[in-house]
Amino acid sequence: MDRIEAALATLVDSRGLRVEFTAREKVRHSDFIGRDLVIVVGGDGTLTSIAHNVGADTPVMGVNSHPIADDPNGSFGFFMGSDPENFAEDVVKALDGEAINNRLPRLQAEILTTSGNRIQCDPALNELLLSNTHQYQPSRYRIQRDSDDNNPAFDMMQRSSGCLFSTFVGQGAWYRHICNIEGTTFPRSEIDSHYLFVSRDLPRGDRDDSGGYNAWTSKPTIISSDMHRGYVVSDGWDETHFTRGSVITISMDGPVLQLLTFRERIVDKLAHWMHE
Repeated sequence: MDRIEAALATLVDSRGLRVEFTAREKVRHSDFIGRDLVIVVGGDGTLTSIAHNVGADTPVMGVNSHPIADDPNGSFGFFMGSDPENFAEDVVKALDGEAINNRLPRLQAEILTTSGNRIQCDPALNELLLSNTHQYQPSRYRIQRDSDDNNPAFDMMQRSSGCLFSTFVGQGAWYRHICNIEGTTFPRSEIDSHYLFVSRDLPRGDRDDSGGYNAWTSKPTIISSDMHRGYVVSDGWDETHFTRGSVITISMDGPVLQLLTFRERIVDKLAHWMHE
């Protein structure tokens, strides 16, 4: 932080910038309104948690404060485009519009309550979990989705340990650890409009090719809750609760995240998971 603060102090003096610092646990959505640039210092977890507060119009720059290249116990920093060593140079590029602007899609869940209220959950950059709040109890729900080029339409009742949804760039965070899709690649033209879905621990007899077990799809997934109490969790952060009878729609309609990098694009790191 000393190196980062020193670099910013130099820019304050030379360019007349205004810089404010806020601890991760104190940030609010209002902190990011009208900002020219948001700088997140930490690791991927810090960035995904703070990015929930940032809208589509504000660029975000991630600085890996503890790179794994310097310490085996450090952070991999998949989303972090800079580090303390390169920060002074990178932040100038960000301010001058010379950075790589990765416009990353985000998942969005909307809850329609039994009283008719509509609740927008935090947008998810990596993954979105929908399940019973008591993880030892099964999640019971009706699940529906229209047909697309990859999957037929379906409408069924399910009982699983909940549903996991993942963006293309987020699949390595959790999705691939619970759903075997090794060797699968995805069309480059679809990575901004499609998402991955899986019903966790669905009974083996129900795991077929209907799209109700796992899918790569662009269509919204509609879930009608038969759980006494459930929740939606975006990127392992804020929990939004719902009750029996609520209808939850999950889609790729979340606000994009303008994530700045400086030496390579985010999707180029995942070239082995794409095809033309």
